[in-house]
Amino acid sequence: MVKNIMIVGVGGQGALLASKTLGRVLLDAGFDVKVSEVHGMSQRGGSVVTYVRYGEKVYSPIIDKGEADFIVSFEQLEAARYLEYLKADGQIVVNTQQIDPMPVITGAAKYPENLCEKMQSEGFKVDALDCLELAEKAGSPKSVNIVLMGRLSKYMDFPKENWIKAIEALVKPQFLEMNKKAFELGRN
Repeated sequence: MVKNIMIVGVGGQGALLASKTLGRVLLDAGFDVKVSEVHGMSQRGGSVVTYVRYGEKVYSPIIDKGEADFIVSFEQLEAARYLEYLKADGQIVVNTQQIDPMPVITGAAKYPENLCEKMQSEGFKVDALDCLELAEKAGSPKSVNIVLMGRLSKYMDFPKENWIKAIEALVKPQFLEMNKKAFELGRN
C-alpha cells in the first residue's frame, strides 16, 4: 500500500528541507521512498509542489488527483489550490499564514477570505495552525517547515525520535536546537 504526501507552498519557504526530513524518516523506517524534485517557481514567491510517496515498492514519484493522503501546506491559498489531489478521507495540515501571490500584490485580485473555514465546510479535514508564530517562538521564522513536519508527525506512526534523528542529520549544528524546538511546538 503506497501512501502519498504533497508538500505545497511558496518558493523560499523551505519545502525542500521539509521533504528531505520526511524522506529520511520514511527511509529509516524501511520504506521504498520516492521524492519528486520541487516543481514550480522555486524562486521566492512562486508556487512550489513536492511529492513524497512511500510503501513497500513505489514505482513513480508523481501523485495524481485524488491520491494524496496528506497535503502539507505552507500557506492557505496553496492548500486550497491543490484540494483536488486529496483523497476523500485525506488530511490537510496548513499554516494559517497568508502570502500574497503576484495577482494580489499587483492589485489584480483579492486574497480569498476564510479559506480554512471554507475547506472545512466543504468536508475536508483541516488542521490549521499559525506555524509562523510557533517558528518565531522557536527562534526563527525560517523554521516554519520544521513546525509543519512536527504537526504532520502527529498523524504518522513513526516514533518522535526518528523525526529528531532526521532533523539532526539534515540541519546545520548551529540551527539544530532551534529546529528541535520548532518540531516540538508543531507536534504539540
